Amino acid sequence: MAFDLAAPHTWPASIAPVAIAASLAIATGYPISATLTIALLGICILMQSSVNTFNDYYDYVKGTDSSDDDVDPTDAVLIYNNVNPTCALVYAIALLVAAFILGVYVICHAGPIPLAIGVIGAVFVVLYSAGKTPISYLPLGEAVSGIVMGGLIPLACYQVLTGFLTPLAVLWAVPEILGIGLIMFTNNTCDIEKDAVAHRRTLSVLLNREKARRLYHAITWLWLIAIILIVGIFFTRGLIMLPFLLLSTYPLLKALRNNPLAPQSRQAAMSQICSVNTALGAWYAAAILASNSVIVC
Repeated sequence: MAFDLAAPHTWPASIAPVAIAASLAIATGYPISATLTIALLGICILMQSSVNTFNDYYDYVKGTDSSDDDVDPTDAVLIYNNVNPTCALVYAIALLVAAFILGVYVICHAGPIPLAIGVIGAVFVVLYSAGKTPISYLPLGEAVSGIVMGGLIPLACYQVLTGFLTPLAVLWAVPEILGIGLIMFTNNTCDIEKDAVAHRRTLSVLLNREKARRLYHAITWLWLIAIILIVGIFFTRGLIMLPFLLLSTYPLLKALRNNPLAPQSRQAAMSQICSVNTALGAWYAAAILASNSVIVC
């Protein structure tokens, strides 16, 4: 049940930013430490697992989730199992503490900058689900999750691996910001009716499903265009990877585009958007790597 609360199917949202940051470090001529890279990966997975558990806990205690929702039992542990919700809260806090303990090693090597970025991320982890009006109840959830996980994580990881902080790292992370934001957008668009009843004012609730789907498809196109432009401008040798990227992700993108993003198709939609994130993230990292040789120390 602890594993289910951590929601490993969402881990691509934390693995891809680290992989892309490592690829960026290599492509810009810095040798990278395998130990530091693994530590960063562990921190990001722990924080992702923590926010997943926090979200399940607060949705359960507020009555937002119920057995009437079309969700997989492994995605609603507190509903389908006789679990003390306080234990889930302690578990979420423990995951966050474990991430910070692992972060001590990183800070000893990279200094206080990743700590500052990590604290900002941790604050948003808590504010996303906790409080009288959590971020997940506002039309900011997509932007916050995208910027924190898709923007701040690559920025912090790049600084740790290179010792250098550059605004360009945020620009290079734009595809991840869009992709991770779309994971939340997928969930919220499928849950419009449930969220409206729970008085959640998500972006999808404000737009309605038809307008939300149009915006969703537009962001999907922007995601692809951002990858092509960034690789074409900054990592030209990596253009050789783009035909493979498009061919391998076309079936996934087509299936996602045909999904109505309705309650009955929620499970399929979440699986599809996580698969697209994994595929595009992997190919984007490969395109960046292809622009330079690999140096690992």
